[in-house]
Amino acid sequence: MSATDTTASGPVPATLRFSGRSEFQQCIREALARAVREGWSEIIVSDANFEDWPLGERAVAQALQDWSKSGRRFTMLAQNYTEVSSRHARFVTWRRTWSHIIECWACPDAVLSDFPSAVLAPNWALLRLDPERSTGWSTDDAARRVQLRETLREWQRKSTPGFPSSTLGL
Repeated sequence: MSATDTTASGPVPATLRFSGRSEFQQCIREALARAVREGWSEIIVSDANFEDWPLGERAVAQALQDWSKSGRRFTMLAQNYTEVSSRHARFVTWRRTWSHIIECWACPDAVLSDFPSAVLAPNWALLRLDPERSTGWSTDDAARRVQLRETLREWQRKSTPGFPSSTLGL
């Protein structure tokens, strides 16, 4: 990862580039640790299926647990949740426990290659531009956060509630 936005004239928003699956996953881990430290009120995550996110890791589950409080909001957007259910048992357990602060949205008709892979928080954002190669950026730049928020809102408008915390039946 490398800083790319610096000038001698003063502080500018920090933007870091990442490349490769391990750097992307480390960015996710660091984002959730930062959420705990800074007390982010909201986290929005988006990915076609979250298959290569580190959501099932013990440290990630602990960070989510430490972050979770009443008044917080976690929104998840996906094309489908099959991989989340099969690969990320710790996350599924956390989701079930904290279902009152979590909204999950599915857009099953979306084209996988068009679906954004991102994390958005009140003062930070990450966008994976190429999910196959896991390249992208993370930033605290307000303009990029606003643009990403609008993109994610548009995807949410196209979605329906998905990934229920439990299934009830007779």
